[in-house]
Amino acid sequence: MTGNSHGAMYREIAPHRHHRVTYAELFFDLVFVFAVTQIAHTLLAHFTPLGVLQVTLLFLAVWWVWVFTTWITNWLDPEQTPVRLLLFAMMLGGLVLSTSIPTAFDGRGLWFAIAYAAMQVGKTVFLWVSTPPQRMSARMNAIRITAWLSMSAVFWIAGGLAEGQSRLVLWAIALVIEYMSPAVRFWIPRYGPSSVADWVIEGGHMAERCALFVIIALGESVIVTGATFSGLAWSAENVTAFVSVLGGSIAMWWIYFHKGAEAGSEEISKSSEPGRLARLAYTYLHMPIVAGIIICAVADELVLKHPGGHSDLKTVLSSIGGPLLFLFGTILFKYSFRGFLQLSHGFGIIALCLLAWFASELPPLTLSILTTTIMIVVAVWESISLRSPAHA
Repeated sequence: MTGNSHGAMYREIAPHRHHRVTYAELFFDLVFVFAVTQIAHTLLAHFTPLGVLQVTLLFLAVWWVWVFTTWITNWLDPEQTPVRLLLFAMMLGGLVLSTSIPTAFDGRGLWFAIAYAAMQVGKTVFLWVSTPPQRMSARMNAIRITAWLSMSAVFWIAGGLAEGQSRLVLWAIALVIEYMSPAVRFWIPRYGPSSVADWVIEGGHMAERCALFVIIALGESVIVTGATFSGLAWSAENVTAFVSVLGGSIAMWWIYFHKGAEAGSEEISKSSEPGRLARLAYTYLHMPIVAGIIICAVADELVLKHPGGHSDLKTVLSSIGGPLLFLFGTILFKYSFRGFLQLSHGFGIIALCLLAWFASELPPLTLSILTTTIMIVVAVWESISLRSPAHA
């Protein structure tokens, strides 16, 4: 560590060393429990093509602000008081952001935009100021990131001031800028792109942080299941639906955590370029995993409230789309460090696509039981196959 106050906040990243996730980071994550709940409820209330597009944009924004904070708390030490105060300030911004989600395309668009832009630019400026001068490449990296986020902030604020379709377009442009920035390594005129070597991170910490976000999303499924079931009569149909949706959540936990999460953590900890793997496997490929779990929570509520009759389009899309998105994310996530595609996950994706053909003819409860069964088969298949030398 360097002797000055800036250096004290900046972590020394050592190979094969794992910084544990701090209580301040876990406290910060509580805001995103609320954000995930807001996204799920907003999707349920606006399940139209335009509504799905708007909620997708809001989800991408929430994920991006969280994952960027994770990168910064990987580089800085959250046990230091100034970094903790940054996280607490970000919690305030996160609550404003989360409470604005249901009406982000109506009355509270500007509040959403201001909270988002202030969180993104504010924490990156903090990183810039906190990076010791002798770490010139890391400091230039912070300057590059600040430049890109400041550019996108203009479109966020402009979108907040605009209305209707203009807001959607301007915010989409802002997200394209932000999502493209790591892919082009934060290139800026005169100074060019950053080097992947500038993205030295503590891989185990990054893996654990993203795994905890998956837990947050799964927690939303459990909350929805419990809260909805508590208001229902305990008939055989309702109890079966309750067991089915909970079984689906457990299967998703098993698919992600039983082999994938730990293997990913080990691989990124050993990687010679952890920054590159973190950008792909954790920054980008965890999005469909988390989105899939949130959509499953929407399906769970629909199935619990209306287990009988024919499945409407909303129920079919959420019941099939959630697990499909989840498996698509996990097969690519595991491929990023294993180098082969899980046959079990491929089976699950194909089975769900086949089920989609006649899903509308089935009662929601039957559809839920079938999707849960597919997910359990995937989980069991992977567990058995990875015990043997021939991976499936």
